[in-house]
Amino acid sequence: MIAEIKKEGEIKQEQPVKETGDLVIKSDLNAPEELPEEVRKKLEKTKEESKTNKRKIRKKKIDKKVSVGVAHVKATYNNTIVSLTDQAGNVLAWASAGMAGFKGPKKSTPYAAQIITRIAVEKAKAFGLEEVSVFVKGVGTGRESAIRALNANGLIINSVKDVTPIPHNGCRSKKPRRV
Repeated sequence: MIAEIKKEGEIKQEQPVKETGDLVIKSDLNAPEELPEEVRKKLEKTKEESKTNKRKIRKKKIDKKVSVGVAHVKATYNNTIVSLTDQAGNVLAWASAGMAGFKGPKKSTPYAAQIITRIAVEKAKAFGLEEVSVFVKGVGTGRESAIRALNANGLIINSVKDVTPIPHNGCRSKKPRRV
C-alpha cells in the first residue's frame, strides 16, 4: 500500500507504509527531530544580528561534496564543542553549547551536547556528509550523548576513539596539605 498526501490540489506519493492493525508505521526512522523552540529562536536571532553587524565582504563558497568525515567532540567540565571535518581536517560545521543559547553550568549537560550535535549535523548535511569517525576528547558529561546524537541524526559511525590527553608523570603535583 502506498500512502498519498493531498497538498493544495497535488497528489504526492510517499514511501511504502507498513500497516499493523490500526497503527500506521512509516519506515523512515533516521529522520532528524526538530530543534526545541527556544533554541531555534536563539539561532535565528543570532543569524540576523550577525548579518546586520558584518560588512558585505564575502568569501568564495566552494561546493564540496564530502561523504566521509571526522567528528571531533571536546567535552570539558564547563562546555561541549562538536566539530565535523573532512578527512584532511578542514572544518565543515561546528557547534558549541554557548552558541545554542546555554549559559553557565547548563553548557556541560548531556542535553546541551545532544542539541549542539543536532545543529552541527544539520549544517554538515549540506556538504553531503554521511559517515564519520568520532574522536572524543575530555572528561565532561556530554561525551556519550554527543556520540548517540550523531547516530540518531542520521550519520553512520565507523569508529569511536578516545584521544583525551593523559600525562605520563608530567608536571610535579602539589605538596599535600597539612591539617
